[in-house]
Amino acid sequence: MTLANKITVFRLMIIPFFMVFCLLSGPDKSIWWDILAFVTFGMATISDKLDGYIAKKYNQITDFGKIMDPLADKLLVFAALAIFTGRNDMHSVILWIIIARELAITSFRVICAGKGTIVAAAFSGKLKTVVQLVAILIILALPLFSAIGLTLPTEAAIWIKRALSWLMAAVTLWSGMDYLIANRALITTK
Repeated sequence: MTLANKITVFRLMIIPFFMVFCLLSGPDKSIWWDILAFVTFGMATISDKLDGYIAKKYNQITDFGKIMDPLADKLLVFAALAIFTGRNDMHSVILWIIIARELAITSFRVICAGKGTIVAAAFSGKLKTVVQLVAILIILALPLFSAIGLTLPTEAAIWIKRALSWLMAAVTLWSGMDYLIANRALITTK
């Protein structure tokens, strides 16, 4: 197994830890759970960039990596968004918008691959992933302000969470539409 693939597997393995830390965190709990959730998600985000860099630089691009790297990204994002939805930090519609987009585009790519056509990731999809990861990191960082002596009014934190959540949904929808429009010729072929 290549180093890049080991990093991808590491990212998959820390998702349950991230989820546990999130579930143990909260306003009436130790700030350390919030810190651990933030750090774990940050490590996963960095590992996403690192495995891609290593795979390209050292010619370690594999079929396993092509499948598991984006899957790990999706599972990480889904885990965070499901927890945010469960804590009422985010409306469930946003979670379903993002899941629907991912299922639609992934299904489309699988169907195309079955017909012998590989559909490459688009810039809009990469931008979507960056927006999602950064937005989630910011949402995870909000409780940490109190740990450094800054107080963020509750209303401001709620507004920031909502704005970032809807931004993720909008960019996700846009990237899905961009992907389908760019590949519309493949949609109409038999």
